Amino acid sequence: MRHEYRPPRRRHRLTRRGRLALFLGMLLVIGTAVTLGPLLRDEEEEPPEQPRALVIPEGWRAPQVYAAIDRELKLPAGSAKAAAVTAQLALPAEAKGNPEGFLFPASYPVTSRTTAAELLAYMVRTANAKLGTRVVADGAKAHGMTPYQTATLASIVEAEADTRTDMGKVARVVHNRLARSMPLQMDSTINYALNRRTVDTKISDTRIDHPFNTYRRQGLPPTPIDSPGLQAMAAAVAPTPGDWLYFVTVKPGDTRFSATYEEHKRHVADFNRARAAAAAAAGPVR
Repeated sequence: MRHEYRPPRRRHRLTRRGRLALFLGMLLVIGTAVTLGPLLRDEEEEPPEQPRALVIPEGWRAPQVYAAIDRELKLPAGSAKAAAVTAQLALPAEAKGNPEGFLFPASYPVTSRTTAAELLAYMVRTANAKLGTRVVADGAKAHGMTPYQTATLASIVEAEADTRTDMGKVARVVHNRLARSMPLQMDSTINYALNRRTVDTKISDTRIDHPFNTYRRQGLPPTPIDSPGLQAMAAAVAPTPGDWLYFVTVKPGDTRFSATYEEHKRHVADFNRARAAAAAAAGPVR
């Protein structure tokens, strides 16, 4: 075997400057790890944002819902109303783009990333899911109505009924009047036309020329007048059996239904006496 001469390998030694550079480099790496470590851990461990609840009660009108959305999302006034125009909401064709009655009353989760358009779309989807059931469709058909007309009737029930137990009777009055081609004469529709809420309707109010004046115009108003809940919808499709054509709430918890106008006049007289007594007890307005 032939042996070849190989020179010994030369060991490379770091100079003092090289050792210093290596030491500083190690310190830089360690320092960066120490600095970034807590930041990365904080980012990983930061809990997700807990949604807060926006509650929309039964019977709210669209302007009330818009105002609540603006407040909750800290938006300028009018932002939600403007979003309703451009959000392409999944409304029935009969609504003609008006979401009144389809901003479903419920509790909705809201975070800092929620937009007005998203929230409105969520409300309309919920309304379609809750109100667009086979039960509602069949009930509407049984009364010769569309589901949209049934939602309109339910919104009147929501506004007029003093208690939940009265809803079925109020719905029956509306159905009975429609069946007899009688004007509905509902104060709630006058209040909607005048953008107010009151139990005091004057004769002059009933003479206004407005599509929602059911004293002068026959049939249902052109759109819902508020956001009805499930109980009002149930009453609209399955009203309590009865022959009532009139009702008046004499005092809270005391709504009286009647089939004749003579009986209704007696109940109205009781209402007026109760109002006068309450006003006298309250004393003069200062």
